[in-house]
Amino acid sequence: MADAPFIVTAQLPPDLASWATKLRTAHFPPERNFLDAHVTLFHSLPPSSEREVKTALARQAAAHPPVEAYLEGIMPLGKGTALDLHSPGMISIWEDLADSFFGLLIPQDEHAPRLHVTVQNKVTIEEAKALQQELLPVVEPRPFRFIGLSLYIYRGGPWEFVRTYPFRGR
Repeated sequence: MADAPFIVTAQLPPDLASWATKLRTAHFPPERNFLDAHVTLFHSLPPSSEREVKTALARQAAAHPPVEAYLEGIMPLGKGTALDLHSPGMISIWEDLADSFFGLLIPQDEHAPRLHVTVQNKVTIEEAKALQQELLPVVEPRPFRFIGLSLYIYRGGPWEFVRTYPFRGR
């Protein structure tokens, strides 16, 4: 699949990523669960933009220290459930990247993302609401820091890891 698009994610710290992946494993329909917990920033960048994408991600990683963020709680997704995240700093990075990727973005990626980690998707509304009620006392709001940006290739199933760009600025 030479035309496989790139996906860009914000990298969670290991403790939060591990905990969110366990939630995802427990609640995401297993026949659709190919991925660990992740925060998607861009869903589909063209393969022809590889050099441009890698350069932009490296520039952002070099310029920024780990980015302040906050786990707000639960986010209903209609037929799913997510962890609701808040990070003006990550949205600012997204804005800079979106400017760099002008003309390359699909409609889904042309507006700032609602930062979240999906822990359940494509279930009934009743199942989603039940999980949200179950998780309310379990999900405690807390601060954390995004530690980098990651790049993947989408080939229809599990994502193919390309590289992580750790935040290392001052």
